[in-house]
Formats: sequence, structure tokens, C-alpha cells
Amino acid sequence: MSAASPTSAPTLPDRYAVLGHPVAHSQSPFIHAEFARQTGQAMRYGRIECPLDGFEAAVRSFIASADPAAGLGPARGCNITVPFKFQVLPLAGGASDRALLAQAANVLRFDAGGWWADNTDGIGLMRDIEVHAGVALAGQRVLLVGAGGAAAGVLGPLIEAGCAAITVANRTADKAAALVARHQAWAARHGVALAASGLAGCGEAFDVVLNSSASSLAGDAVPVVAAVLRPGTLAVDLMYGPAAQPFLAWASGHGATGRDGLGMLVEQAAFAFAGWRGVMPDTPPVLAALRTRLAAKA
Repeated sequence: MSAASPTSAPTLPDRYAVLGHPVAHSQSPFIHAEFARQTGQAMRYGRIECPLDGFEAAVRSFIASADPAAGLGPARGCNITVPFKFQVLPLAGGASDRALLAQAANVLRFDAGGWWADNTDGIGLMRDIEVHAGVALAGQRVLLVGAGGAAAGVLGPLIEAGCAAITVANRTADKAAALVARHQAWAARHGVALAASGLAGCGEAFDVVLNSSASSLAGDAVPVVAAVLRPGTLAVDLMYGPAAQPFLAWASGHGATGRDGLGMLVEQAAFAFAGWRGVMPDTPPVLAALRTRLAAKA
């Protein structure tokens, strides 16, 4: 009788996580668990709260935490949320064109040859607006409030969508001007009028208003006046859950159509998932499940 062949050790699931500060509220673990179940991918996804001065160390610690003896498989990638999106590219060995244009990233993939960065915020938002909300962005006048990492990620795809004109308004006008300057060549290529402004006097009666500022997360008042809206304006807060409710109430109270950032969250996650796993998940059932999940917690 021949000797029995040794039993091979089971393959541990690949690991992913979202890194940010704060991050306890993040719904990304639920979203990616649903994507993995739907597509049959063996992976685990968690949250990592980073110290404000410890983003790079947290990423490296996550990678180093693989421990087969403890049942921890290899770390293959991560999502990055506020306030670290501008800290990603200097650490990456390569990056997508959209991340390079934004100079910010919300996705890292840990490749054998180095870390690879991407920014899926903008394409996620475009898909939510055009597919889920059913609003075509081509030819629209758009106000983008804020000039931080989220705004940097969505401005390039907004331009590519063919908006007629985009105004970037920020409390610090110089920061808006710098973001606009970085995108002027891209805007000229697509025939989009691009301008920067402070929050006061940024314009009136826009077709689409996007709040990418930290006002909702901080619990502050809506940072622009109601004159930026008109009846039927699509007003989107990139936040979701209770944080987005004051903005949505403000929008609907002035005749606009309010929308939170939950659809964007699911769509940007889907593009990140596809970049990691090579398969694009079906997003509508996950978005519906997530809205049901949050409504039950309200």
C-alpha cells in the first residue's frame, strides 16, 4: 500500500480593508461581502482606523499582518477614505490615469512589483447619477462644492461626461483654483467651461449641485446659499446616512431633488472590486440591500 499523500493546507481568503479617520461608520465591509458572495470570491474585508499621522504605517502594518498560523491570509489591497486620499500616490509604484489627474486615490492594490493606485470615486458618482438617478450629465451646468480629495476624484470624470460648465466652489478659493488649474487642459480637450470660486457668489440656478465638502460629516450648515438651486436641480451629497439628511432636507425644501452618496459608494466599490478580483459585480441588488440595512438601523 502506498503512503498517503500529505494533506495540503487550506488556502486562506485574501484580505482587504478600508482605511480612514473616522471609519467606524463605513458600510464598505457589507458592500464587499455582498460582492464576494455574489461572485464567489474568497476574500475578507475589514475596517482600519488610522491615526491622523499614521496612514503609511497603517498600510504597511496591514500588509505585514498576514499570519497563516492565525488564519490571516495575504493582504491584497485596500480602500482609502478621508482624510488620506492625497497621501496615496507618493507611496504607489504605479497609478491609473484618473488617479494621476486627481492627484488623489481611494484604492490601492498590492501587486508583486509594488503598490498600484486608482481613483474610482468619479466613475462611481457618474454611474450613480446617470444610471441610478437617470440624469444625463452632458450639457449640464454643475456646481461642485469642495476642493478636497472627493472633489479631486470626481472632477475629471465630470469633465469627461461632457458637462457644459463646471464651477468648483470652496471656502478657500485658492484651493479651488489649484484644482481647476490642474484640470484645465482636460476641460479644454472636452469642451467644458471650468471655473473656480469661493462659496459666496459662485453662481445661481445650476442643473446639478454636488456637495463634496466636509460640511455634512462635520455637522455644519450647508455651505452655499439656496440661489444655487432651481426647481428640479439634482442636489447630491456625497455623504450618506444621517450625515446627509440636513443637506437633503435643504435641497427638497427649495424645490430640488435630493440624493445621498450611497449609490456612489456602491458603484465606486464595484470598480475597486473589479480592479482587485477581475470580475464586475451587479450593483443594483447590493444598493437595494444596503438601503434596507440602513433604514432598519434608523
